[in-house]
Amino acid sequence: MSFDVLQQKIELFENPTVVGLDPTRELIPRSLLIDAGSSVNAYLKFNRVLIDALCDIVPAVKPQAAYYERLGPVGMQVLQNTCDYALNRGMYVILDAKRGDIGSTATAYAEAYLGADADYAVDAITVNGYLGSDGILPFYDAAKKHDKAIFVLAKTSNPSSGELQDLLVGENRVYELVGDLLEKLGADSVGEYGYSRLGAVVGATYPEELKNLRDRLPHTFFLVPGYGAQGGGAKDVAGAFDENRCGAVINSSRAIIGAWNKTGKQGDDFAEAARAEALRMRDDLRKELRY
Repeated sequence: MSFDVLQQKIELFENPTVVGLDPTRELIPRSLLIDAGSSVNAYLKFNRVLIDALCDIVPAVKPQAAYYERLGPVGMQVLQNTCDYALNRGMYVILDAKRGDIGSTATAYAEAYLGADADYAVDAITVNGYLGSDGILPFYDAAKKHDKAIFVLAKTSNPSSGELQDLLVGENRVYELVGDLLEKLGADSVGEYGYSRLGAVVGATYPEELKNLRDRLPHTFFLVPGYGAQGGGAKDVAGAFDENRCGAVINSSRAIIGAWNKTGKQGDDFAEAARAEALRMRDDLRKELRY
């Protein structure tokens, strides 16, 4: 089914956004930390309240695994519970883990997150594909087998990405060749909307490169980080979409889940602040994309 399910949710809400659930002690209101009694309990309550506040306006969430791994085994339980809760609330779940390896190790990673018996119930996972196809195919094969999807790093949003990704190989940049590889590998899973289940991560902070890859990769769905706190805006991400406003989902994390920091209410309104910021982002994208 490739990314058809995600695209259908985007069309239902007329909102091509995904909220990154990247909690830290700095982003969780002090009152919640005190009431919860521990960081672990606070993380889970924070996530659940945010999901409840957003699930009727935002189609997807993207937990970043690192923020849960740092808490140890109990943190991974929070990650599992967060994914389960989001799915039960009807949201599409992308696990941002950027896993990457080869052979049996890559297969083990893929089964851990995408397999039928996986503890983490997610719809898609991010993958570091700079090991080449050996590091992509085990995840892609698992995605096809279990009706999931993957997003592979192509042109990332960080400032130093160009040190390697922008290098010329003949007449092409490295990130363009990575994109070409994803387009080729995903050709056997193109769905109803014209996109395969093998997507690409392409940063909002490089709008020209983003538009270039959209034109170059007509069957590759994009996950676009870098909106909001990293400086990307609605105009920057417009090039990620095709002529039918399909083919991309735009991520914002801190700007939404930490929006309460700008209200002056010490976080008591963190859910309302997150919802307001998510609506503002939605409306900005709607205006730019002419919904």
